[in-house]
Amino acid sequence: MRIFRLVLGLAIVGQGIRNMDWTLIIIGGLLTLMPVFNYGCCSTGRCNLPMPNKKQKPDEVRFEEVK
Repeated sequence: MRIFRLVLGLAIVGQGIRNMDWTLIIIGGLLTLMPVFNYGCCSTGRCNLPMPNKKQKPDEVRFEEVK
């Protein structure tokens, strides 16, 4: 995903340079720097899921027969 965002940002910067549009160059530059520095909406680490403890065994599944 980071490579995709980097390529997309570089394409926007290239298009901005080609059209001499400073708005596209700035937006593309920001979008290019985000994957380079691994910065994004989840940079605070709050989007990460907790790692399971390997020492705990999974809960046993119990089935009941329904009559």
